[in-house]
Amino acid sequence: MHQAGHNAASFGESAPALQLGQIFDHHRFRQGTEACRIAFGIPPCTNPFQDFQPYAMLTTNEIRAAFLEYFASKEHQIVASSSLVPRNDPTLLFTNAGMVQFKNVFTGQETRPYSRATTAQKVVRAGGKHNDLDNVGYTARHHTFFEMMGNFSFGDYFKAEAIELAWTLVTKGFGLPKEKLLVTVFAEDEEAAGLWRSIAGLDDSRIIRIATSDNFWRMGDTGPCGPCSEIFYDHGPDVPGGPPGSPDEDGDRFVEIWNLVFMQYFEDPPGVRSPLPRPSIDTGLGLERFAAILQGKRDNYDTDTFLALTQASADVTHQAVDGAFKSSHRVVADHLRSTAFLIADGVLPSKDGRGYVLRRIMRRAMRHLHMMGTKDPVFYKLLPALIQQMGNAYPELVHGEALIRETMRGEEERFKAMLERGLHLLDEEKARLAPGAALPGDVAFRLYDTFGFPLDLTQDALRGSGHDVDVSGFEDAMTIQRQRARAAWSGSGDAAVETIWFEARDRFAASEFLGYSTERADGEVQAIIAGNAFLPEATVGAEVAILLNQTPFYGESGGQAGDTGTLRAAGLEIAVTDTQKKAGDLIVHYGTITHGTLRPGMAVTADVDHARRSAIRAHHSATHLLHEALRRHLGAHVAQKGSLNTPDRLRFDISQPRPVTAEELALVEAEVNERIRENARVVTRSMTPDEAVEEGATALFGEKYGDEVRVVSMGAGDENRNAWSMELCGGTHVERTGDIGQFKIVAESGVSAGVRRIEAVAGKAAENLAVANEQRLNQMAAMMKVGVNEAPERLASLLEERRAMERQIAHLQRQLATGSVAAAGIEQVGAFRLATRNVGETPARELKGLAETILKQGEADVVVLISTAEGKGSVVAAIAPAQADKADAVALVRAASVAMGGKGGGGRRDMAQAGGPDGQAADAAFAAVREALKELT
Repeated sequence: MHQAGHNAASFGESAPALQLGQIFDHHRFRQGTEACRIAFGIPPCTNPFQDFQPYAMLTTNEIRAAFLEYFASKEHQIVASSSLVPRNDPTLLFTNAGMVQFKNVFTGQETRPYSRATTAQKVVRAGGKHNDLDNVGYTARHHTFFEMMGNFSFGDYFKAEAIELAWTLVTKGFGLPKEKLLVTVFAEDEEAAGLWRSIAGLDDSRIIRIATSDNFWRMGDTGPCGPCSEIFYDHGPDVPGGPPGSPDEDGDRFVEIWNLVFMQYFEDPPGVRSPLPRPSIDTGLGLERFAAILQGKRDNYDTDTFLALTQASADVTHQAVDGAFKSSHRVVADHLRSTAFLIADGVLPSKDGRGYVLRRIMRRAMRHLHMMGTKDPVFYKLLPALIQQMGNAYPELVHGEALIRETMRGEEERFKAMLERGLHLLDEEKARLAPGAALPGDVAFRLYDTFGFPLDLTQDALRGSGHDVDVSGFEDAMTIQRQRARAAWSGSGDAAVETIWFEARDRFAASEFLGYSTERADGEVQAIIAGNAFLPEATVGAEVAILLNQTPFYGESGGQAGDTGTLRAAGLEIAVTDTQKKAGDLIVHYGTITHGTLRPGMAVTADVDHARRSAIRAHHSATHLLHEALRRHLGAHVAQKGSLNTPDRLRFDISQPRPVTAEELALVEAEVNERIRENARVVTRSMTPDEAVEEGATALFGEKYGDEVRVVSMGAGDENRNAWSMELCGGTHVERTGDIGQFKIVAESGVSAGVRRIEAVAGKAAENLAVANEQRLNQMAAMMKVGVNEAPERLASLLEERRAMERQIAHLQRQLATGSVAAAGIEQVGAFRLATRNVGETPARELKGLAETILKQGEADVVVLISTAEGKGSVVAAIAPAQADKADAVALVRAASVAMGGKGGGGRRDMAQAGGPDGQAADAAFAAVREALKELT
């Protein structure tokens, strides 16, 4: 595990001793942590700690692995980090603590096959209540992304063992001197204080009692809660700062490294606590700050991982790591980690929700790169350095490299373009300012919100010109925006699964799905549920949810619609209208009892609607071929962002920064149909996720897979081992690609920034579309009285004839309105010669030109024309120059407009236009004009 070259000289002489070998049962360790060694790329050895020497230096990767190995040797299950997008808590924007994935275990809603666990959990704090974004790069320990190491007990061990495990690892394992450590406890928790005295040998001067909520943890207003105990490291008196609980506790001398939460109460209602029947443990150790201590540093950014990333930033910007842009390099390094991991977990930059936070993180990094003089996009060029540092521990970075790289590059290209437009807007606004005046806050906010300009960038751009920003106005606009964002945010993470389903999962075994091999099977009714209650029976007309011990019905998941069909027994029939998955592996049949009485324990025969399932299968299998064809024709950055497979269509969303052209769609469609015609066998194999990905299978980023997955292979290959398409998928599929039938893309559109949607049909639905299109073509050909082959040419000829006819009609209308017959329509109204015309369907846009033509004939002083196209009235009044001082065209058209049900119009004194909804009132409009002229006489 220890690698040569990492010694005290490379990180600092103050590094503590490392003696992990002293505290391990090596036999149990070797058997219990093989998965951990593989995951973190650690080579096996007979004694994994034999190479450690006193004061040997650990890298961050080695510290992570050592932590997990230690707890694995203490019978803890190593659990992989969950996604940064919470799956079980709708209140969280991002996973912000190690315990998030275990929340339902702690509340009792979920059970797992282990009672002890340890994790290295990815965490992001850059939005909502936990937001460290603005401090990143300017302090020693603030990050948007960090790793939370933890160990958990679910009703197993409690305070004494938790304290002993932590103290042993910190002092004997990682060799931190005891005299450098102190702890805090909740003021009322004398039990914890006593344990620290007896186990760690700490005296009362190094056990600090905290009476505030800082040392009492709550999951929420109600639910599990309990006191905390924290371990602090003392950097020494030469560093400013006081111990926890003192007025100077915010200094850098005392650094919290580990928080132990003792869940021992249940609070409901708030303030009323009762003891938990099974007290539990939740701990959190920040890897970055712990690595800093072990590597003899006081600043997280001086640790090995961050040094590699800041050096990469310096290399692409040609700016010194510790020079004037030191903070900028740190911002870039931190934000690189958040950006890559969020994209790998399925988040893409957008205007709201998680995507908005990601975009803000990305653009903050890009702005610092711009400040350091970069002209072209370079952020994505730092990705290889991150993968080199963290790719072994988090293989999703490796698997998602193409998507991450293309997303980063596309976003920076957009930001560069916006930056130029934003600076142009700033120059325009600056030109309007008086000398020394402040830029209005709403303008600064518009630069921030629309162009991605942080306030400090705007201030920097103005500073040389002697202007500042109205910061108060900016904050007011920001507050309004935040209020709107909170109002629009309807929750994050997946919707919380109803308690009834966890209860059902605890009472009954997982539903066994038989639908891969059959569409009909017998099953036993385990439960009948309506609302949030279990029913003893249900009769005709009841709408219920039904659990069977085994079923051929597919529960909606992975984009595939749930099955419909019937459940039958003697004297009983139930119409199943939908099938869903609940609590992970419960298959729930929703339906209405149409005959008989249903009771738990009954045996029923489950029949899937065969025609509907077959149509869904065709669309789902076509989606796999479509996915691979898109990757091959558009690039490896294409990744599935959502799908829907129903009996009559498929919808497939992909990561794609630009629209897919018609030519590209045609190539993709042809490729899919070629693979269908191969009629290759569709092979499904079961393997571990790691094995599947190693063989080349495509996995969905952010998707949670079990210990074994189904790998679906399509397209000719060596026994499908080198198949054209290979994906991890739990859905149902055709037996051969030829069973899909015809495939046809029907639409391509944008969903959001960087996401495109393709809609298509396959099988019978594609045939139906082709037949319908053929019928329409035949009908059009028959109407044109030509054969189908001649229809396009005939249609083009008819369209040209129509355009010629329209031009001729317009010419005739103009002649009619302005010809010699105009004089016959002139009347004397008071002192004015008035020419009026109702020009019928003549477009309103031509009225002014017609009126000017009539005026030029010199036979009228005032011309009023009305068009009644599409039943609406449009009126224009024109007045000869000699009479323009006596009559007002605006007043005339307003009078006409009111007569036609309008509200007036506008224009110049000699030419004005208006309208009204009632074209049939044209005569009344002319009469209103005459009355208006008479009043001028």
